[in-house]
Amino acid sequence: MLAKHYFMKEISEILKSYTQARTSGKKTALATVVKVEGSSYRQPGARMLVTEDGILTGAISGGCLEGDALRKALLSINQQQNKLVTYNTSNEDDAEIGLQLGCNGIVHILFEYIDYEAANNPIQLLRQLELERKEAVVVTVFSLKRNASQTGTSLFYRNDSQILNLRNDDFGLLQDIKEVLQTKTSIVKKLQEKNEDEALIEYIKPAISLVIAGAGNDIQPLVKIVAVLGWKITIQEGRAMHTTKKRFPKADNIFTVKPEEFLENIVIDDQTYFLLMTHNYKYDLAVLKALVQTNCHYIGILGPKSKFDRMLDDLLMEGIAVNEGQLKKIHSPVGLDIGAETAEEIALSIISEIKAFESERTGTSLKFKTGKIHTEIHYD
Repeated sequence: MLAKHYFMKEISEILKSYTQARTSGKKTALATVVKVEGSSYRQPGARMLVTEDGILTGAISGGCLEGDALRKALLSINQQQNKLVTYNTSNEDDAEIGLQLGCNGIVHILFEYIDYEAANNPIQLLRQLELERKEAVVVTVFSLKRNASQTGTSLFYRNDSQILNLRNDDFGLLQDIKEVLQTKTSIVKKLQEKNEDEALIEYIKPAISLVIAGAGNDIQPLVKIVAVLGWKITIQEGRAMHTTKKRFPKADNIFTVKPEEFLENIVIDDQTYFLLMTHNYKYDLAVLKALVQTNCHYIGILGPKSKFDRMLDDLLMEGIAVNEGQLKKIHSPVGLDIGAETAEEIALSIISEIKAFESERTGTSLKFKTGKIHTEIHYD
């Protein structure tokens, strides 16, 4: 199984930090994990932006590498050059890091000086990800050869867009890029034309868009946790007194709508997830009636199994027989079984299930996992 990594929240935060730094006239460098051998806290595609005054946005490790990485990033800024640094986290005597990291892996990190004047600098390529809610591929070319020239983040590709790049696809990666989009996986590939060079061909998809039917008090902790994860949040229900920005300051969109109007403001894509949590049976039923007839792939319904059984019966009475395919995308009762009782615990249970579903995981304890925690990236 190949690795699937979607660091969209981290990229969004980096883009915001970059905008602030440029407005303030601060120079920046981008650090990217491009290759991992063995175990590592972060996987290829993890990024961190560093400003010349030492502000860090994002992460390339659990905190153990950031101190030295800051020094390397500042060197890249001062010399205005890209640099690749290798950290051997399995070496307990590694004087360069000065810590016994215990990850038992080798991490290769590329540091790229960001030239504001370059039209397609790495940040500008990453910025394309926010222009549309569509999957894309970002290619970062690097070399493990000592003192080699480092090409860096050099290509952005989306199926219905032109290739945006610095080198006009000199490396002939178009077929590999298309395969990455098709398999929705990231790979690291050695380049045939230049044997010392490799390319991180990274699959990135949009952040989850969570659409919540409901604006009760139990939605508030849910929204707070989701906001930390960087998901897009839309809240909709029929009570105008509840659907307010004051109650949900972290929500991206808040609408007061009748159930029959629920989908009018919503664009459904592969990353759109729905939760029915109004505590109003008729409202939830009407929304479910509309949703089962769409191409959405996740519908979570708060409440006991008996409520869902009643909903199925009522839909059948209206001439709507929910088939097996539709049943598979409905999660009721919603959430993982973690013994949740309070609104905050229930929110954690629900969000955990959605994350597990998106990652194609079961949500079981890592204690019983026989393989590695992270799915390993494919090296070609």
